[in-house]
Amino acid sequence: MKYLVWISRIVVGVLFVISGLIKLNDPVGFSFKLEEYFSQGVLDLPFLMPLALAISIFVVIVEVLLGILLLIGFKPKFTVWSLLLMIVFFTFLTFYSAYFNKVTDCGCFGDAIKLTPWESFTKDVILLGLILILFVGRNFIKPLFNTKVNWILGGVSLIACALFANQVLNHLPSVDFRPYKIGANIQEGMSVPEDAPKPLYEYAWRFKVNGEDKIVVTNGEYPSVDGEFVDVETTEIQKGYEPPIHDFTIEQHGTDFAAELLEKDKLVMVIAYDLAKSNTDYFEKVAEVTGEAISNGYKVIGMSASSDAQTKALKSKFGLNFDFYFTDETTLKTIVRSNPAILVLNRGTILQKVHYNDFDELKF
Repeated sequence: MKYLVWISRIVVGVLFVISGLIKLNDPVGFSFKLEEYFSQGVLDLPFLMPLALAISIFVVIVEVLLGILLLIGFKPKFTVWSLLLMIVFFTFLTFYSAYFNKVTDCGCFGDAIKLTPWESFTKDVILLGLILILFVGRNFIKPLFNTKVNWILGGVSLIACALFANQVLNHLPSVDFRPYKIGANIQEGMSVPEDAPKPLYEYAWRFKVNGEDKIVVTNGEYPSVDGEFVDVETTEIQKGYEPPIHDFTIEQHGTDFAAELLEKDKLVMVIAYDLAKSNTDYFEKVAEVTGEAISNGYKVIGMSASSDAQTKALKSKFGLNFDFYFTDETTLKTIVRSNPAILVLNRGTILQKVHYNDFDELKF
């Protein structure tokens, strides 16, 4: 039992620290995932949606700290009970998402490792088993250091997590795992290789034969059946290749200008996924920065999921000399964790990407 506890202690502790740090690197992204869970049609807890970011930061810091406390063996009873309650809750959540197909990605490892709902549930079941071993054998969890050192390590870890969270919230994630990171080319991210796996479908054809239903299953070809065709049900049995970027458009009046604009040598994107939630005070700086970009030969566009009335009011208020295009809100949230933010591109390659607190760092 002693060795089982040691193995479980190391595996659980390391996984909690890694998972927590990945999400702590991007707490805004994790808050978007929590908003999905809180939304109507999932857990139906809309009153928690405004608190999603605060809950996100709290949860990921607790996750990191519990992993560290387990590894150093400090406060084992409190740590194991906390781990058990947390994993029971998340196991329920991932099962609910998987069974009812509500949220397609739990966000357990942020954008670094994508898991399907059932993979997330399986991961949580395994962790639950390991934590139950820790719970039963908690008397075998001995501290690595004396009490004073353990308190210092716990305190330093908490302060370090808080400082790191403050850094990424006021700027951008330190490590960008998304397909829109600096150096990425958007056109390449949307392309599908010629040898990419194709989706496979199964077709269940229903016929009336001598007054009775007869179902014939094929992989696409129309079956030879001596009867009256009724209908067909199509089921995807194997997913095909999905490019990293698959929902990117830059629309205006119903026309997608993405292909044309991404060929520009000098392109600046001002991104504000929702102007109602945007830090509009920073648009004075946006007007200044984009004016400089235009004078240096850049094409400047705005990208938002807000209405034409909102974008026109914003242009008028701050004297913005560029037009806004429509892009899906989820896509804009994926591109950059700042509202507003600015990207600088060359023929679709992202050269610069800055938070609204860092507009002064832009170079044209």
